[in-house]
Amino acid sequence: MSQKSSDRVKSAAEAMDKDVVRLSDRLKTKGDGEEMDAELRLLEALLFAAAEPIDVETLRERMPEDADVGVLIARLARDYAGRGINLTNVAGRWRFQTAPDLEHHLVDIKETPRKLSRAALETLSIIAYHQPVTRAEIEDVRGVAVSKGTLDVLMELGWIRLRGRRRTPGRPVTYGTTEDFLAHFNLEQITDLPGRDELKAAGLLDSRLPKDFEVPTPMISMAVDEVPYEDEPEDGEFVMDFLADDEADAED
Repeated sequence: MSQKSSDRVKSAAEAMDKDVVRLSDRLKTKGDGEEMDAELRLLEALLFAAAEPIDVETLRERMPEDADVGVLIARLARDYAGRGINLTNVAGRWRFQTAPDLEHHLVDIKETPRKLSRAALETLSIIAYHQPVTRAEIEDVRGVAVSKGTLDVLMELGWIRLRGRRRTPGRPVTYGTTEDFLAHFNLEQITDLPGRDELKAAGLLDSRLPKDFEVPTPMISMAVDEVPYEDEPEDGEFVMDFLADDEADAED
């Protein structure tokens, strides 16, 4: 075989080797893509079927062991961005919900929400911004007594909870908001509540407020003078006695 023919054979062999490598890479990429697509479909189905927002740890338990849930969530959120349904993080959990800008088109088919009284709205706002807060402190801010019925309504809705008790005489109960409150108002965390400028722009603050007025910052962790409600003694009568005292103080 001549040198020229040998060179042609060698060149053809090298070209075939390169084609085989490229084909292998394409097949490998395709396989990885198909695997990710399958995991993405599973994640989408889990989120769609969930009756309430679902946290990352729960998703990891349901997904294949080697699935990168964080990457999959980011891709799914990107895929749904700008569509009629969005993947949204609420209170550290994920859920599908209709796009906010389409809300006015859906008013007539949404379930009619329970209308809260002005007293309930004011009480809820004070608890949200001032938590942890006692009934006496709520009344001090509102300037009027807070009825037990108002607190019962908010508790029934699942928007407020008993956080703990003050380390003060009488050990009054402290109130705070719940994850259901965050989910209902589409907040990722309680610190995402509107600030002074946002409230003023929305017309929710009096323009005559002092210049040094500041919107309070809610406290997520337990206060220094607060004991977790879960640490209450098992003696139910002991707890009820203090609850009764609180109610008696409110009536006075």
